[in-house]
Amino acid sequence: MSEIFRLEHARNHLSPGDVSAAVRLWQDYVHRPRRLLWQDYEGDDVHRYCCGDPFAARALLDTVMRALSPRSARRLRVVVGRLDAVRERP
Repeated sequence: MSEIFRLEHARNHLSPGDVSAAVRLWQDYVHRPRRLLWQDYEGDDVHRYCCGDPFAARALLDTVMRALSPRSARRLRVVVGRLDAVRERP
C-alpha cells in the first residue's frame, strides 16, 4: 500500500512502519487466549510498557483509516475488521 507509505513519510507523528507495527500488535492481542485477556482486564498488563499498547495501536489504525483515500481505507478496514471480529468472537 503505497498510500500508507506516503502517509507515514508525510505526517510528523508517524514513522515508517508504524501502521504495519500497529496491525501486528493488534493481531497479536486479539489472538491471545481469553484467560490472558481477562487477566489484562483485571490487573494491569505490564507488557504494554515494553511491547506497546494494543488499544493505542487500534486507535492509530482508526486515525490512519480516516486519513487515507476511500479505496485504501476500505482495504485497511477489511484487515482490521477481520481482527475485530476475532476479538468479538465468544
